[in-house]
Amino acid sequence: MRRTGTTRRSALTASGALALGAVLTGCGGGDPDGGRTAPAGARAASARAALRASAARSSRALAARYAQVAADHPATAAGLAPLQEAVRAHAAAFSADAPPRPEPTAPSPVPSAAPAGDAGAALRELAAEERRVAGERAEALLTAEPELARLLASVAAAGAVHAYLLTGLAEEATA
Repeated sequence: MRRTGTTRRSALTASGALALGAVLTGCGGGDPDGGRTAPAGARAASARAALRASAARSSRALAARYAQVAADHPATAAGLAPLQEAVRAHAAAFSADAPPRPEPTAPSPVPSAAPAGDAGAALRELAAEERRVAGERAEALLTAEPELARLLASVAAAGAVHAYLLTGLAEEATA
């Protein structure tokens, strides 16, 4: 006697074919919004450029802050010089693949809450700023593409080291 109807094998084959058809349809190049938004690649490039520009601005502002502390407290200038140079290099690294544009004027110096003669307090504030910027960069790692994430991680780690060194300089300045 011959069986008629659906067998297990034919049911599995049919469901597999339907699943394959659904997957292939989902992988099609159709644009669900009819082309009203930018392609995903353009959005990703725009987000990457915005993140790099923001990181470069943060580094330039931090370099200006170093310059301000060194100007306000000349005795700290020698200790701050290599750290400030590294921060400038970070800004250059973040700006590396950005299109050339005129450099904006230097950010206006942030007034220090430390008394004018207190180098230790100014260095502690600078260390706190380094920690804050390093924290922002560590948070940005979650959304960055791999290459930019590595750069952000490296610069965030350098910022944490700078904060540590600045804390040591602050202790020396108050001693």
